[in-house]
Amino acid sequence: MKIALFGGTFDPVHLGHLELAHAAVRRFRLDRVLFVPATLPPHKQANGLRDFYHRYAMLALATADEEKFVPSLLEAGSDGPNYSIDTIRRLKRKLAPSDRLHFLIGIDAFLELSTWRQPVELLSECDFIVASRPGYSLADVGKALPEALRPSKAALAALRRKKNSGSIALPSTTIYLLGSVKKNISSTEVRASAGKRSARLERYVPGMVADYIRKQQLYSAKALLEKQSVNLPKVLSFDREHEHRP
Repeated sequence: MKIALFGGTFDPVHLGHLELAHAAVRRFRLDRVLFVPATLPPHKQANGLRDFYHRYAMLALATADEEKFVPSLLEAGSDGPNYSIDTIRRLKRKLAPSDRLHFLIGIDAFLELSTWRQPVELLSECDFIVASRPGYSLADVGKALPEALRPSKAALAALRRKKNSGSIALPSTTIYLLGSVKKNISSTEVRASAGKRSARLERYVPGMVADYIRKQQLYSAKALLEKQSVNLPKVLSFDREHEHRP
């Protein structure tokens, strides 16, 4: 079975996330995409982040009619920050020997890979699918690799011609570039829209997710203020070791 792990805060999950997953399924013939919401991502402060159970509920609603999309509790219940290498290794222990694992990630996050915990080791654990955006090429993927794995200048020059496809073969990993996804949506944009009474959230998120956001008033000005107030002590003691995972 070909499986992709798609991790992030999903605060909230939106149509851009789903389109990216669909594009990866089509291109790489994936059998499953596991949407893994982080309990506490190392790169983001706790204040303002919706509770895990809300973000997981929205994922469950968004993927309810998608046979190949599965919301995952892989990082549920964690007391500290979630690091990608730990999550990947935890997942691999649950897979069959014949399963093939991919890490699905946007290019903005991948460009900071060298700042993640144990990036070289992480790149040896599974293949990567990097979703690109206009203006980026496979050379940008190559330049983002840890120095020990980075292609030569000559190789990077050749990779610049590959704008929407191609791959980089490493000793124990292959990194694939996935062409630009059509839906250009950010979770920040959705949250800002959700705070307006007249917002048409269905432009950004599946209908059931829009209903859930409205019923729970997740992104109202009052809810955001209360969330920041409740989480203030956590912010003061937050482990700021940086890892960027969408």
